[in-house]
Amino acid sequence: MLTEKTLVAELRRHHLFSRLPEAALQEVCTSANLKRLPAGASLFHQGDKADRFYFLFSGQIKLHRVVCDGQEKLVEVMRAGESFAEALLFKGTPSYPVSATALKASLVASLNGPHYRRILEQHPDICLDILATLSIRLHQRMTEIDTLTLANASHRVVRFLAQSQQDDSGVVVLDVPKRLIASKLGIQPETFSRILHRLIDAGTISVQRRRIEILDNRKLAAYDE
Repeated sequence: MLTEKTLVAELRRHHLFSRLPEAALQEVCTSANLKRLPAGASLFHQGDKADRFYFLFSGQIKLHRVVCDGQEKLVEVMRAGESFAEALLFKGTPSYPVSATALKASLVASLNGPHYRRILEQHPDICLDILATLSIRLHQRMTEIDTLTLANASHRVVRFLAQSQQDDSGVVVLDVPKRLIASKLGIQPETFSRILHRLIDAGTISVQRRRIEILDNRKLAAYDE
């Protein structure tokens, strides 16, 4: 069971809350609502009023949006210990640009955005640190966009595998369905599977269910087909 003491301890480890004075963090926790979501349940929808941001204690949440052709586009998969929707506090965006849906049973803290922002205004040094972290994440997202717009499908898959290794071990564990990975990479699921099979045939990777082992990183980096 998640107690208030546990809630404070969990949030304290996150960069959004790590430097807050104890009294301020207690205020944040007091205004928090805990939500338990079964798999498939919606947390919020694209276009809903964006006055809350979130911290994921357990489970997985997919952030997705409907694009112009009516198809669902995966934006990100959030995992335990991560926050999301906090950037909207600084942009003044009135509504969520994405929807959030539980991929598996999840426990989420829903936090009062305006209240948190008022606390930050009282601690400008902390606010600057948080903005610096957000700018790094924005740069990473821009790099992802460059990959999606400039690279072909094979390069996108290769980049995904290279960046998803666990501590450069050469092992990639797919903790979400392949169709969602394909969606994030901007390709069809069958294209993703076909490229994986080509990499297997080339002796670059081996695949056992959801576990992918990179056998030759140099060969993977040089792959162009």
